[in-house]
Amino acid sequence: MEKLVIEGGRPLTGAIQIHGAKNAALPILAACILASGTHTLNNVPNLLDIDTMLRILRALGCRAEQQGDTVSITTSTANSSHIPEELMGQMRSSIFLMGPLLARFGSVTVYQPGGCAIGERKIDLHLKGLQALGANIEEFANKIVCTAESLHGSEIVLDFPSVGATENIMMAAVKAEGITTIYNAAREPEIQDLQNFLNAMGADIIGAGTDTITIRGVETLSPCTYRIIPDRIVAGTFMVAAAATKGSITLEKVNPAHLTSVIHVLKRAGVQIISDGDIIHVSCPTRPKAVERIVTSPHPSFPTDLQSQVMVLLSLADGMSVMKETIFEGRFKHVDELSRMGADIRVDMSSAFIRGVPRLYGATVEATDLRAGAALVIAGLAAHGTTIVEQIHHIDRGYDRIEHMLSRLGASVHRQSPVPSE
Repeated sequence: MEKLVIEGGRPLTGAIQIHGAKNAALPILAACILASGTHTLNNVPNLLDIDTMLRILRALGCRAEQQGDTVSITTSTANSSHIPEELMGQMRSSIFLMGPLLARFGSVTVYQPGGCAIGERKIDLHLKGLQALGANIEEFANKIVCTAESLHGSEIVLDFPSVGATENIMMAAVKAEGITTIYNAAREPEIQDLQNFLNAMGADIIGAGTDTITIRGVETLSPCTYRIIPDRIVAGTFMVAAAATKGSITLEKVNPAHLTSVIHVLKRAGVQIISDGDIIHVSCPTRPKAVERIVTSPHPSFPTDLQSQVMVLLSLADGMSVMKETIFEGRFKHVDELSRMGADIRVDMSSAFIRGVPRLYGATVEATDLRAGAALVIAGLAAHGTTIVEQIHHIDRGYDRIEHMLSRLGASVHRQSPVPSE
């Protein structure tokens, strides 16, 4: 397996462009199924998860190719609504295809999705939402079969503002007869991006970005050309990396409005941040300050996807910080790895108590999931000595060759491939 080898202690400096958002691109790729023809998507990141989604679309009969950050998808050749089990097991986001396939073909067969092991992530809200639209759902062991002669609008109240369930219901409802209203909808920027893409195809949706989304069903949709929003989690990761290394960087092609809660937390930690249009300047010349309490919560609150990265910064801060995780119960697996590097962190149930230390030290650590892997890379950049991060296929799911991006900012990091056996 490939590894990242990091020589720490170098402040990050320079400028970097942030690539498109994985969590926006994946549901939009799935939504292409809704309109027969050729779609062109720009600013699509080159990631393992994107590659998996394209492979699934090809398995369904579509033609899908990626050249640089442009993806072309021809859906007129789609001839199957059965997602292969082997591909579904590789990525949780494959579940996004349920709504579009059901809306187009009247049936869809899926399996329990895979992805990062960060805690229990049920799909019951997805299924309940599709049932409310008129779908019949049968479960056989790990296989789920959904069928519907027709879909009809409905009022749907989500028990929790699930991003995936909100998006699946939106995609299924765009061609349903009548009006669908989703209450307690998730409010993430990626949902706004999906609404904008669907409307560009001819859908009639309002309300994304609020807790109430209204979808007025239409008979037909048309393919379009669309640009994916920048990745706020990647941007946040690099902001934290700059602060942890006492560096000074400029992020280009970002949307500061998507990072409000993150900017607020980093400023509390003493990080200097200046926003100017689609540019953010980040610097932290001195040791960061402890932050008394941070709680992860659905958008617009502090995102769980940046919890582990910010924990690295707090592990170097002056004083005691508390991080409470309310979204995923298995999202503190990086704590043991950070402890190997000298961090002083104690976990009690859903809270982590972080006593800042003057420095971290290089070690061999293992990425247990996507964002934990990013956190360990940040720790390695800030640490004294050499850090080796293993299991980096997790990192490749959400960061487009992270070592290249960091090298452009002056970091000493390279990818080490296994030596082939004779």
